[in-house]
Amino acid sequence: MTPSAVTSYRASLMKILVIGGGGREHAIVWKLRQSPSVEQIWCAPGNGGISDDAECVPCDVKDVKALAALAEKLHADLTVVGPETPLVLGVADEFASRGLAIVGPIALAAQLEGSKIFAKQFMQRHNIPTAAVYQICESALEAYAALVEVEWPLVIKADGLAAGKGVLVTSSADEAKEFIDRAMDKYEFEGAGSRVLLEAGLSGPELSYMILTDGTHWMPLAPSRDFKRAFDDDKGPNTGGMGAICDDALLSADLERQIREQIVEPTIRGLASDKIPYKGFLYFGLMLTAEGPKLLEFNCRLGDPETEAIVLRMDFDLALALQACADGNLKFFSPKWEPGASACVVMASEGYPGSPKVDRRIDGLGPSDTGVVFHAGTAKRGIEYYTCSGRVIVIASVGVTQEEAIAHCYDISSSIDFKGCHYRRDIGKIAQQERSAKCVATE
Repeated sequence: MTPSAVTSYRASLMKILVIGGGGREHAIVWKLRQSPSVEQIWCAPGNGGISDDAECVPCDVKDVKALAALAEKLHADLTVVGPETPLVLGVADEFASRGLAIVGPIALAAQLEGSKIFAKQFMQRHNIPTAAVYQICESALEAYAALVEVEWPLVIKADGLAAGKGVLVTSSADEAKEFIDRAMDKYEFEGAGSRVLLEAGLSGPELSYMILTDGTHWMPLAPSRDFKRAFDDDKGPNTGGMGAICDDALLSADLERQIREQIVEPTIRGLASDKIPYKGFLYFGLMLTAEGPKLLEFNCRLGDPETEAIVLRMDFDLALALQACADGNLKFFSPKWEPGASACVVMASEGYPGSPKVDRRIDGLGPSDTGVVFHAGTAKRGIEYYTCSGRVIVIASVGVTQEEAIAHCYDISSSIDFKGCHYRRDIGKIAQQERSAKCVATE
């Protein structure tokens, strides 16, 4: 920012409402607490751990009118939306109708995440590199019939929101049929599976590239990568994410140029040409193929658990960046990042991602000299914490290298325990192997 812009933004302290109650929201609250620009933080609904860092307020994140009324009642200067559901349901539209400042896209723009088909058609319309589409299917019978025409591996996506579990990558026709049955006949994903998208499978490392945009200008966040499979060696079902790394080594200057020129800028221009205003975080889930980066998906908010790793490297005032976004003045803001790397590891409940066991006491929580413990699904009773969802604890740390950051995470995880807890012990291992293989190939 220019000196005058910084002065005007710091003229009055902010009161900020954060919507959500997971590890991502705890990370946002944790970073906002460090800002000299912030006077008060609320989190709705929050969780047991967040209650130690912000005032938690009960709410239903699906009730957008109640959320707007809460912001009015609290006299919040700014609201930040963590999860996707309230965005897709129109919370930003409701706030705008009441003249309330919010960081998050309107419902129409949030369809980039809320509908895989809407997003794919947007990509095709604006020539954004992505996987080829085989068919959009309106019924299970149509999807079964389409399987004889596809090449394998195949990607099947439930159209709507499915908490990160509505995508299958498979080379098995039987597995594909089972997924279609679960989505379209058994309604496992509720309305999210009323339509499915069949597209070509891609191969290559994945990358999470996130930006903050006011609709015209945008700033990138540090590159990251998450690990979605439940178990080591990328085995087991997809989850919302079991860990992440944040490391500049994930992204060369040439690769970042390609991502900006071929994917990010066409998206920003495409939204403008489609007359879809967009203000907030925008996540590009990428596959780094042999033909170049290709877009797998949009998310209309920060990734989780990537956020828990990324905030540790932020060397700027997040509150000021969010206010600049809400005010349409992001062009004045230049983020700085701590050198090195960061990582996070998710500790999950027994049964996750299926039917997690909850209400189990968590032992070993406490401050750490080598990292930060974010709460994703905890309830607090007195001075004790109990599990209340699938992903429970996210341990994050920094290091000079990615390996050091990950080692710190596992050191902390060894002291935390709850019955049936499980977590991956190979976060970052695949990325390290890919990097080693690349170095050998270039020698």
